[in-house]
Amino acid sequence: MKSSMCYVVGVALALFSLCVSATDPGSLQDFCVAAKNPNDAVFVNGLFCKDPALAVAEDFFLPRFNKPGVIKSPVGSVVTQANVAQIAGLNTLGISMARIDYAPKGLNPPHTHPRATEILVVLEGTLHVGFVTSNPDNKLFAKVLYKGDVFVFPEGLVHFQMNLEKTPAVAISALSSQNPGVITIANAVFGSKAPISDDVLAKAFQVDKKVVDFLQSRFWMDN
Repeated sequence: MKSSMCYVVGVALALFSLCVSATDPGSLQDFCVAAKNPNDAVFVNGLFCKDPALAVAEDFFLPRFNKPGVIKSPVGSVVTQANVAQIAGLNTLGISMARIDYAPKGLNPPHTHPRATEILVVLEGTLHVGFVTSNPDNKLFAKVLYKGDVFVFPEGLVHFQMNLEKTPAVAISALSSQNPGVITIANAVFGSKAPISDDVLAKAFQVDKKVVDFLQSRFWMDN
């Protein structure tokens, strides 16, 4: 009896292991439309792999994190990315980084990373940070961070950072995807191309259409 039970358990564990190993990998892009014609197909994520024999150190190198980003955004921050678009060697490794520079009172506005959890460490300054949980609770988790403090933003949740001081601030973040993606809420809602109907937004936000028209007329800049 014991040997039969051990056999059943062993088979069950083997099947579980097989199922786990057969699951789809995490998505690294917004969507992947199935191609009926192979001639119309591209590799997932649109990237080829270089012959390992041709790889060089520069494929794994980025020299920009020691220089402050140039802040042009009206919200007062700039994000310098270090993902697979900047470091080819990150392809398939499932990780990336970013440097965020904040002007005095600058804001990294509410946004999400649809494919990554983010962990952030403050290098200089004082930041008010937070994220909001999904429906129906929409609970805010917020904290004031000082130099050396660390905070985590779970994958897909809306989050933000704001510099509380009258001096510049700097933070470094690591993200659990080579291509985490970013959706800045204001840009997506009021700066979409083509614009979302003001009827839809007026009803969604319970405001007059003139307010929506004004917000859609603003200059929305990627951060």
